[in-house]
Amino acid sequence: MILLNNSEQLLALLKSLARSIPESLKVYGSLFHINHGNPFNMEVLVDSWPKYQMVITRPQKQEMTDDMDSYTNVYRIFSKDPQKSQEVLKNSEIINWKQKLQIQGFQESLGEGIRAAAFSNSVKVEHSRALLLITEDVLKLHATNKSKLGSWAETGHPDDELESETPNFKYAQLNVSYSGLVNDNWKLGMNKRSLRYIKRCLGALPAACMLGPEGVPVSWVTMDPSCEIGMGYSVEKYRRRGNATRMMVRYMKYLCQKNIPFYGSVLEENQGVIRKTSALGFLEASCQWHQWTCYPQNLVPL
Repeated sequence: MILLNNSEQLLALLKSLARSIPESLKVYGSLFHINHGNPFNMEVLVDSWPKYQMVITRPQKQEMTDDMDSYTNVYRIFSKDPQKSQEVLKNSEIINWKQKLQIQGFQESLGEGIRAAAFSNSVKVEHSRALLLITEDVLKLHATNKSKLGSWAETGHPDDELESETPNFKYAQLNVSYSGLVNDNWKLGMNKRSLRYIKRCLGALPAACMLGPEGVPVSWVTMDPSCEIGMGYSVEKYRRRGNATRMMVRYMKYLCQKNIPFYGSVLEENQGVIRKTSALGFLEASCQWHQWTCYPQNLVPL
């Protein structure tokens, strides 16, 4: 695999990946952040250049120092020929199979190569899937996006000075000081590693909340290093009041204004969330969201 670190090459790759959306969107979103400051210190690998068949984004080696940190040890993959991915994936120089890790992508056909590569490295694999939710704007993405994504502090937050339409509720930035609150209410979190990851996300990427009467968040949403929005939550006491919907409308407006791509995922059985996101303009993509969580034998959870 070839490491791409030239800004012109990375921009050319972004333009090329745009033509394969939605299948390439997980890698496209990662590359977007890499091209706009690279706050998570990721790198990009291709099997050949300029004509490529496979793209992998992963953290730089100095980031993956904790073998159990699957929030950090994440590989995002897009392939024009997923059936031929096995040889690349089983290479321990490409994937560190000695760690607990996640492989993410929007091509179910990657699974065969991932499982075969994991088997050859004595690694257990757990597969998760969900519906991929996108907007018309993302489907129409072209590689003419020249906007610069600055830091959250530099770009500010939309409508900071505006009062919420509902008394005692105000739309605001979700900042690092609320990391513990998000972690305590994230089903995939609730541990020290997830807290560290959430702090990085809130410190580097756009996130939003609705402040309640007590001045603390009652609804919130975040973004991950691949432009996926998630960790959404509403405090039970303040649900069914429209706060989450108002928050999402403003948050999505901000992302569109800044030309920041975004998408989401939801379990197929969660029909309530699907109806709400549909009302916000999200569509079910032609492909699905996939994640393969991999455990070396000595790290397999009991």
